[in-house]
Amino acid sequence: MEESFAGVLSGGHHNSLGRTGEVVDAALADRNLLDRLVATLDSDDELVRMRAGDALEKVCRQHPEWLVPYADRILDEIGSIDQPSVQWHSAQILGHLRCLIDPGRRRRATTLVKGYLTGSDDWIVLNTSMAILTAWSAGDPGLAEWLEPELDRLTLDRRKSVAKRASRLRATLGEIGGGSA
Repeated sequence: MEESFAGVLSGGHHNSLGRTGEVVDAALADRNLLDRLVATLDSDDELVRMRAGDALEKVCRQHPEWLVPYADRILDEIGSIDQPSVQWHSAQILGHLRCLIDPGRRRRATTLVKGYLTGSDDWIVLNTSMAILTAWSAGDPGLAEWLEPELDRLTLDRRKSVAKRASRLRATLGEIGGGSA
């Protein structure tokens, strides 16, 4: 793809993914384009960052091993971007990468996603973070113990989607042995 990813991903309606599919297809066809795609998350344009995060997550869903070399950048630079759409995509990417990264990076990923859960008010960030942390808690009793009161708190959220997801995940947490449900 000769056009810059930022150019391809810019413009249009803010609720649209625009030409994100073209970027995903290009990156899947040539993994050497991942450097450019990851760099696009540094854009000053919030819409470009959201779409780049979506494209990166879709590539990661199919080839998580391709993003392992970018784990530190995702954990540090990208993960610290204060934009909900980047946060939920970062959490999703880390969800795909968790089994492929070393224990130190897994701890950092857990800390980052816990921070999203406790520090965000965005319903998608909350729903994504809850689901990922619940899945990770299956092999981590300490995480399950930490997550239990957070899910209890979120069952009372004013938004039905958050409260329902928290309630379902709280029941799941009890079933996998991490909690008193």
